[in-house]
Amino acid sequence: MSVGAGFGALQFARRVNRVPPNPYDKTTIVNLFPREIREKKPTLVPGEFVIPAAPKNDFSFIIISPASWFREIDESQPALEIPVNSFELANSIVRDYCNGLVGCDMEDKMPGLAVIPGALTREEIIKNHSDKLEIAKTKQDNWFKELVLLADVLWARTQGNPLAITNDARLAAEMLNLKNKPWLGDVRVFELEPCPACGTMRNPAYPICHNCKTVVNQDKLNALTEVGAIELEKTFKTADVEF
Repeated sequence: MSVGAGFGALQFARRVNRVPPNPYDKTTIVNLFPREIREKKPTLVPGEFVIPAAPKNDFSFIIISPASWFREIDESQPALEIPVNSFELANSIVRDYCNGLVGCDMEDKMPGLAVIPGALTREEIIKNHSDKLEIAKTKQDNWFKELVLLADVLWARTQGNPLAITNDARLAAEMLNLKNKPWLGDVRVFELEPCPACGTMRNPAYPICHNCKTVVNQDKLNALTEVGAIELEKTFKTADVEF
């Protein structure tokens, strides 16, 4: 047998015989999160899934069909196809995306994603599954509140470093209609400078480095301390406390 003939025979032996998918095996993923979601699963065919971003005060959705992965049995035999049903696949897409998100616990706080069996239309989702939309929205609002809380903590701990605030936190504040957060300002208006002691980028408006606690600007620290002492004295005088 020639080399070419042997290679052709091997190609023929290694071909994959696909099983026709079940046309009724469909699942709908509904999305209330205002960002596009992309998930890749390299071991599956098909292996890439894109959920469109949800318009404001609305939702998007996609229909998931079954996928397959292939197990090697023997070099002389076709690969064995292992099907994955659409409902299992849809849950896997949502779970894999959410598991890496800050503040998400997959129970009460997560992006507004719902997995519903069947190939649904927009009208069917609104008419028959409004309860699932409400649950998804509640979980998403809880997640947004958690992100805002974490952003408040990071803002205080880093003494106003805008780089500590994630884009998801800024989006959460916008979706919750919160406009009074100091970290919502344009990042470009902050001019950070390195700490002379440790090199960490810091906000020059603060006299102490948040990382190494070095006093960078003694005059500013003295001024702030003096202001604090004056305010404290006013408080005690208001409360009729004698020094």
